[in-house]
Amino acid sequence: MGSSVYVASTEGYSGKSTVALGLLEQLSRRVGRVGVFRPVVRADSAATGGRDYVLDLLTSHEAVTLDYDDCAGVTYDDVHASPLAALDRIVERYHQVADRCDAVVVVGSDYTDVGTPMEFSYNARIAANLGAPVLLVLNGFGRSPEELHTMASMAVGELRAQHGTLFAVVANRCDAARVLDDVAAIAVDDVLTYALPEEPLLSAASVGDLMKACDGTLVSGGANLLGRESTGIVVAAMTMPNVLDRLFEGAVVVTPGDRPEVVLGVLTAHVSANFPQMSGIVLNGGLSLPSQVVRLIEGIGATMPIIATDLGTHATTTALNGVRGRLTKESTRKVVTAMSLFSEHVDGDALLDRLEVARTDAVTPLMFEHQLIDRAVADRRHIVLPEGDEERILRAADIVLRRGLADLTLLGDPIRITAAAATFGVDISEARVVDPTDAEHRERFAQEYFERRKHKGIDLDDARSVVTDVSYFGTLMVELGLADGMVSGAVHTTAHTIRPALEIVKTTPGVSVVSSVFFMCLENQVLVYGDCAVNPDPSAEQLADIAISSAATAAGFGIEPRIAMLSYSTGSSGAGTDVEKVSKATTLVRERAPQLLVEGPIQYDAAIDSAVARTKLPDSHVAGRATVFVFPDLNTGNNTYKAVQRSAGAVAIGPVLQGLRKPVNDLSRGATVRDIVNTIAITAIQAQKPAGGRG
Repeated sequence: MGSSVYVASTEGYSGKSTVALGLLEQLSRRVGRVGVFRPVVRADSAATGGRDYVLDLLTSHEAVTLDYDDCAGVTYDDVHASPLAALDRIVERYHQVADRCDAVVVVGSDYTDVGTPMEFSYNARIAANLGAPVLLVLNGFGRSPEELHTMASMAVGELRAQHGTLFAVVANRCDAARVLDDVAAIAVDDVLTYALPEEPLLSAASVGDLMKACDGTLVSGGANLLGRESTGIVVAAMTMPNVLDRLFEGAVVVTPGDRPEVVLGVLTAHVSANFPQMSGIVLNGGLSLPSQVVRLIEGIGATMPIIATDLGTHATTTALNGVRGRLTKESTRKVVTAMSLFSEHVDGDALLDRLEVARTDAVTPLMFEHQLIDRAVADRRHIVLPEGDEERILRAADIVLRRGLADLTLLGDPIRITAAAATFGVDISEARVVDPTDAEHRERFAQEYFERRKHKGIDLDDARSVVTDVSYFGTLMVELGLADGMVSGAVHTTAHTIRPALEIVKTTPGVSVVSSVFFMCLENQVLVYGDCAVNPDPSAEQLADIAISSAATAAGFGIEPRIAMLSYSTGSSGAGTDVEKVSKATTLVRERAPQLLVEGPIQYDAAIDSAVARTKLPDSHVAGRATVFVFPDLNTGNNTYKAVQRSAGAVAIGPVLQGLRKPVNDLSRGATVRDIVNTIAITAIQAQKPAGGRG
């Protein structure tokens, strides 16, 4: 049975689910099997299928492999009918979860979201019977440090009366200017104490929540944007210029249906680079928009949700202002924000060390991704994204900015990028948007490109034309120190991404060829495959360069390099031109980098399987333990990585380019948002290394 921690609060609206989610995210960095348990589940609305939304949120986390039903204890009715019988059932159900996990996050009950001594007392009793130390969450919203101190003292007294153990105290939703005072106020003995500032987004209602509250219907716009959060209500009962002055980011505008000029003005402002992005429009009074305006809205492809309700202005605003949002699995922006808030204000390592959660030797795909994110956040870099108006790029940019992975520059027409961001409902307000056709940048970059390429017959007019290409523009930003790295390829070819880098950035001294690797994340380890994306048929000299670069890349990401130079023959068992190329390349690696462990020629099974290795190469330090696999050609490498990816369920992260002086990385045109986020993190980490040290 692994470690467990019981997250409990003394009242509702404390943000307990934010703390539980943050704790779960931290545990997934250290152990492979994380469990969740909810002793008392609440039956929510039909919209959630009657499921407890907190448990539904936590079981949707990638690190949790158990199903929702596995992680649920008893119902409120069970507790009210017989608290003792319910407790017995809770303990039994908990052990069924704990026996299958390395660590378990137990999330206490909510009941009716009204804090009562009886409720917390029962939670303390459950925690004592589970043997789980309690992480106490206090609601700091609108409370002074003195009030928080009193609350903490009363809760700790009750916990001890029930023979529970206090593990840590977190004051949530605190005044940002008083976080340190609140931490001091809730100090209890030597337990860990933290305070999280209030984040309005986490309690903001979604547009879909508002639609239900006013009994509205969606009459225009994208249903997929109903999940966007509203940060407040603007009642548009004034003239259009005055409405424009009152708009703010995330606002929902309430206006009568017979005010089409307001609707059109808000829609225009929404996609304008000079105004904030709104979340929706509510047409009240049961009045429909004129048919001509409806046709106009349809013709411009507006996606902002427009909702119609029969309620009057006062009734509508009252209904909307009374809605409080929840942190659910569908609210992806809230989930990312909650995890970032927790990691920023809570020392996750200290928390888990105190909990005595042992680190596992295995590295799961999720753990590797966490390592990438943590390293990128720790030394934040500036990455340029040339494909600034592409949907996946914009969605990835939203996540990167919210998690603090990197500072970003998006290239493209600012009006198109702003409009696209509004259409997709993403927030890129913290990114810099640069137009490659801007005269000032174009002239400077053209001069730089001309100086580098005039020996190839390029004149200044040619240079002015070339540098407006987003790939060339982004590469020049990296070369001139205006960005630390570039990620492209979502809609461009590999050649379109690499060619400018070869012309401008050039290769690392001593490296003759740009190559690539994939990080292949298997169930419990990460391997490095090279080259599976760039060089069709490398020579022996190039293959040696690829091996050395791949080993450097592996080491740079915490993987001890043991290089297998792959062939259809192991050792001297076969002959032929291909085998000889691999044999020569292996010799060159040993000459150029004698400190590296390398074996070749070697077959894949002998490189990965210790039993086969004992038969074929019993004295090898690499056979059966290889971590870096160098393929003899692109055909072999590309097919192998895809076969492993599909057949073994591996997560392939890459391609990651290596051999360049400064980091430029290529995306697959089929890259997902998650792939793009990972590649941005990798590029940022590559940029952290000293010049000349890149693989």
